[in-house]
Amino acid sequence: MLRELKNQGNEIVHQKLSRVLFSVLAVVLLLNQAWCQQAALKIGLSKASPNYLNWLKSADPSIVTVDLYKLPVEQAVQELGNCSGLLLTGGEDVFPGRYGKEYDTSRCTEINPHRDSLEFALIEKALGLKMPVIAVCRGLQIINVALGGTLVVDIPADVPSHVVHQCDDYLTCFHEVTVVKNTLLAGICQCDSARVTTNHHQAAGRLSSLLIPAAYSGDRLAEGLEWKEPAGRSFLLAVQWHPERMEAANPLSGPVAREFVRQAALYSSGNK
Repeated sequence: MLRELKNQGNEIVHQKLSRVLFSVLAVVLLLNQAWCQQAALKIGLSKASPNYLNWLKSADPSIVTVDLYKLPVEQAVQELGNCSGLLLTGGEDVFPGRYGKEYDTSRCTEINPHRDSLEFALIEKALGLKMPVIAVCRGLQIINVALGGTLVVDIPADVPSHVVHQCDDYLTCFHEVTVVKNTLLAGICQCDSARVTTNHHQAAGRLSSLLIPAAYSGDRLAEGLEWKEPAGRSFLLAVQWHPERMEAANPLSGPVAREFVRQAALYSSGNK
């Protein structure tokens, strides 16, 4: 009888221990899930599309993104403060009045004043926070304008050359770019040149005094821009091509995404 009571007591103890261990495990799993969600990088996009999202996630599948274009400007700027990086995406022409050529508006294919206002505000906020910024196509153009530069309003008319920057089918439009030695971009891509996909009829004209070319096309138009004096400033890289439409193995696509994500992680860790 004593042995039977002892065995029953042990079984009760084991059951209680099992329940306690299960509860502890459940708490650990919940805390781990919460930590993972907290640790995920949030990137703000000036206007999102699946290609850009996939490009970022190819560098870090856990990345969280927010489409700032869907928010009022003031709210978008506030939300950017909760992000670890800004991606300025491709799109419409920047309004020429923003760089002193309002008379050339008729030569633009499409303009979006709201987007111009949004991106000018986002650029000011991001640079003020020293937040990593990467800019693609239109993004390069508006970065140059926001920092005091101008644009070539229409490449075929103003800079006629053998290089085709825009085709009817943008998926089959490519050209070579030459990377400038000893630039940030050269350090990222570890290449002298590469073939890129392109789709633009405008380009950086007079460069901002704060920027230098990081890459050129064959007609000497700037295809990449970065800080002239990067010390004390945020990570900034602008490219005229579309890395989000290129193979990750291309040195001017995958490595660019990975470095931007790395810089965003550094920014995030430094602001906790």
